[in-house]
Amino acid sequence: MRLRDGTDTGAAAPGGRERLFAGEYAAPFAAFTALTVLTALSGLAVVPTLPVAVRALDGLWLYPLVASAFVAAGLVGGVIGGAWSDRSGPGRPLAAGLALAVATLVVSGTAGTVWQLAAGRFLDGVAAGMIVVATNAAIAQTFPDRLRPRALALLSAAWVGPSLIGPPLAGLVVSWWSWRWVFLGLAALMVLPGLAVIASLGRLPRRDAPAGAESPGLVVALAVSVGAGLGQYALSGRSAVHLACGMAALLVLAAFVRRMVPPGTWRAAPGLPATVLLNGLASGTFFTLEAMVPLLLNLDGSVAPAVAGLAFTGSAVAWALSSWAQSRWLAGRPRHLLVAGGAVLLALATGGAAIATATGLPAWIPASALVVAAVGMGATAPTLTVLSLGHAPSGRTGYAGSAMQTSQNLGQIGILALASALLGTAVSAASAGSVARFGPALGVLVVPSLAIVILAARARSTRAS
Repeated sequence: MRLRDGTDTGAAAPGGRERLFAGEYAAPFAAFTALTVLTALSGLAVVPTLPVAVRALDGLWLYPLVASAFVAAGLVGGVIGGAWSDRSGPGRPLAAGLALAVATLVVSGTAGTVWQLAAGRFLDGVAAGMIVVATNAAIAQTFPDRLRPRALALLSAAWVGPSLIGPPLAGLVVSWWSWRWVFLGLAALMVLPGLAVIASLGRLPRRDAPAGAESPGLVVALAVSVGAGLGQYALSGRSAVHLACGMAALLVLAAFVRRMVPPGTWRAAPGLPATVLLNGLASGTFFTLEAMVPLLLNLDGSVAPAVAGLAFTGSAVAWALSSWAQSRWLAGRPRHLLVAGGAVLLALATGGAAIATATGLPAWIPASALVVAAVGMGATAPTLTVLSLGHAPSGRTGYAGSAMQTSQNLGQIGILALASALLGTAVSAASAGSVARFGPALGVLVVPSLAIVILAARARSTRAS
């Protein structure tokens, strides 16, 4: 049972099993669910709108920057949200993140230039980073260990609805009215639910960070964010400018990123460092597969766009169902084994996709691998989050969440860069055999997947769940 001060006594609730939908946990869980749906709908609806908005503002040349600004800014938001959560509790950074998210949607929706749109996307990334990290800190404060896997699984399921309705709804709004109404409409929709969420989460207890606790500075976070942005821009072309941006990104990240993650992360030291590293490897592997599949299908041409979309719908549903299943039926298993099992599925999916493309099998086979990979991520991702909260130093769940956010973003950029380099000329090739060139790019994703399997034991929980 959980005491009023947040202490977990390790006992079950009187009269039976503790539940998320009843008693003291019902209201905060409803607030977390509403928050997840709002942020998911906002993020998923905006992405397909960006190309239209950039074209309307005569800024196609700046599209890579606009597209990458959100992810890069998430590093800054994660540091702000983590430090703020540790200092004064997660309620305030959550409220600030929601308010900033609404404001940035207005900034983007009223953009008169592509630079204003880029600024809006950057600030929206800051808001998203604050919300994600502060939400994880709030979950750690609100729920005992035994309920966290189930809470995270159900919050993963809350993404399914927005993933199904967000992009097509945004497309209809763009077609019938204007791309601006996607941003402005989302801002209007978020106001009242956002106020309700803020009121509910405002009752979360304040937690003071331990004396002497240090968090990554804002200057360091900004430097890493700039490095991440340069790295993403470098992936969009092969000119001398893109090469220079890539080199600059490597230098900046090499100099500053070690201060954004726990000591020992790069050597997978047991506990939080290994958990942070595995999170980056898993996220980067799945994100890269998710980025490669639509390009592969577009080059192949044998799969209709509507059918191709089923792969992404299927992956969203598979992720949610897998997350729910592991929290319900595998809750008693050692969590590092769930991480390893999910990574095995990632390896099978990426390896199967690589073999299918290299041997000329139909394109729907590598597309279906995305669904298999999503099953693996449904087991791995929420389990790593639970492990990170368990490994976090006392009063520093915000710091742990910030490190996880950093590894997620950098893992996506780094592994995508490696796969893109191996992809070579497949982007510009239009011949029938061009799809086979995806083999090495997809095959390399097996390496981080197997690394997770090998290193999973280092993320082992040190206390009973």
